[in-house]
Amino acid sequence: MGRRNITQVSDFILMGLTDSKEIRLVLFTLFLLIYLITVLGNVGMILIIHLDPQLHTPMYFFLSHLSFLDLSYSSVITPKTLDNLLTSKKNTSYLNCFTQMYFFVFLGATECFLLSSMAYDRYGAICNPLYYQVVMSTRRCCSLVFGSYLIGFMDTSVNVLCLSRLHFCNSKIIYHFFCDGPAILALSCTDTHDIEIIIFISAGSTLLVSLITISVSYVSILSTILKITSTAGKQKAFSTCASHLLAVTIFYGTMIFTYLKPSKSYSLGKDQVASVFYTIVIPMLNPLIYSLRNKEVKNALNRVMKKRKDSK
Repeated sequence: MGRRNITQVSDFILMGLTDSKEIRLVLFTLFLLIYLITVLGNVGMILIIHLDPQLHTPMYFFLSHLSFLDLSYSSVITPKTLDNLLTSKKNTSYLNCFTQMYFFVFLGATECFLLSSMAYDRYGAICNPLYYQVVMSTRRCCSLVFGSYLIGFMDTSVNVLCLSRLHFCNSKIIYHFFCDGPAILALSCTDTHDIEIIIFISAGSTLLVSLITISVSYVSILSTILKITSTAGKQKAFSTCASHLLAVTIFYGTMIFTYLKPSKSYSLGKDQVASVFYTIVIPMLNPLIYSLRNKEVKNALNRVMKKRKDSK
C-alpha cells in the first residue's frame, strides 16, 4: 500500500437511502408507522403468550423468542434510520457503527437457528406426536434457544473481529442506511480477500446448517402429511407449520440474495431494497403472519381480553 495514510477513522457518514428531502419525509413516515406496528405486534405477541396458559407450549415458547428477536432486530436499525432521514447530520461514531453491526449480526444469526429449532419442533409434533412431549421437553426447548443465542454470539464475534482489523485510509462514507458488513468492506483500502473468505464461511455455514435442518424437517413433515388419508387431516397438519414456512421463506430469501455473493457485486440499489425488507419490514410481518394465520393466537387474544373484562 506504499506510504498511504492508514490512520483509523473516528467516525463514518451514513449516506442513507436518498438525498431528496421530500422522499426522505415520505420514508420517515412509512418507516415510523412500520416500526410502531412492529413494536406493538411483537410486544403484543409476547404478552399474549405469557398471559394465556394454553399457549405455554414449545411452539409458542419459540415464537415468544422470535418476537423478542424481531423487536430487538428492528430496534437496532430503525431508530437510527429514522434519525438520519430527519436530520442533515449523518455521522455515526466508529464505536456506534460497530456496535450496531455487532447486534445486527448477532440477532440475525440467532434468528436463523431459532427458525431451525421451530422447524424441528414442527417435525416432532407432526412426525412423532406420541413422543412429542418427551422429545420437546422444557429442558430441550431451553437448550435449543440457548444454543441459538450462543451460535449467534460466536458468528457475530468472528464477523466484527475481522472487520475491526480493517484500515479505511480516511474513507468514511458508507453508501447504506446502516452499518452493514459488505458496505464497510467496500471502504477498506487494505486487501480484504482473506477477511471476505472468513466472513463468507462463517455466514454461509450459519445459513447452510440452519437451512439443511429446516429442509430435512420439512421433507419429513411433507412425507408424513402425504401418508395421511383424510383431506381434513392433511389440512390440519399443514396448517400447523404453514405460518413458520412462510416466515422462513421470506427471511432466508432476502438474506441469501443480499449476503451469499462476493462483496464486489454489492450495489446501492437492489441491496438496499432487500436490506429495507429484512431489517424493517420482516420484523413487522412475523407477528402478523403468526397471528392472522393462527386460530390459537386469535382465541388466546379473545380469552385474555375476556379475562381483563371480567376482572374489571
